[in-house]
Amino acid sequence: MNSIKQNIEQVITQIGLAAEKCGRDAESVQLLAVSKTKPIAAIEEAIAAGHAAFGENYVQEGVEKVQYFAQQGLASSLSWHFIGPIQSNKTRPIAEHFDWVHSVDRAKIARRLSEQRPDGMAPLNVLLQVNTSGEDSKSGLDFDDVDALADEIATMPNLVLRGLMSIPQKADDYDSQLAAFSSLAETMDKLKAKHPQLDTLSMGMSGDLDAAVAAGSTIVRIGTAIFGARDYS
Repeated sequence: MNSIKQNIEQVITQIGLAAEKCGRDAESVQLLAVSKTKPIAAIEEAIAAGHAAFGENYVQEGVEKVQYFAQQGLASSLSWHFIGPIQSNKTRPIAEHFDWVHSVDRAKIARRLSEQRPDGMAPLNVLLQVNTSGEDSKSGLDFDDVDALADEIATMPNLVLRGLMSIPQKADDYDSQLAAFSSLAETMDKLKAKHPQLDTLSMGMSGDLDAAVAAGSTIVRIGTAIFGARDYS
């Protein structure tokens, strides 16, 4: 069985090959290690391997990890991304502890994150989650609603809109994956006309990484391929 260090190296190699295939610089794609449900020891192993960016889905678990590593003196060297669905009564701990939020899809959530971001902390980097497949079961904005929310976030003092995120419908074939990711990339290109600071597309996981990179992803969210299968018991 591979170590976490070996797994990270393999994923970075895969990102490099995917980037090379479409003429991109591998350095333009960041690996976000999705550490939800994983113990502190696994994250420590990833940190020892030189990794510094971690994604969490569950508020309480994520906050505990952020606090633990801050107590170890690692607050400034790690980057914590909240990537899960957001309930309005859970915005404060997210605003107080995370550096990035990938899953903003309502003005109410954005306003609360901005109002609850503590003084003295850098503005929170946010991504709008877009429901690229139109599934009722999926979180995220419809394409038609992206512009209005982006405009509203631009007025919020403690948020910086950085780009878009999606979790497309599962597809096993490359062409379907590429089509879903390309639709998000096109939406981002249009949005940049009004919000030129946008620089981040969070899309792609273990099963569709190649298509995501080809479509322009700048952050791929990888969990199982780094940390192994999750235990939800």
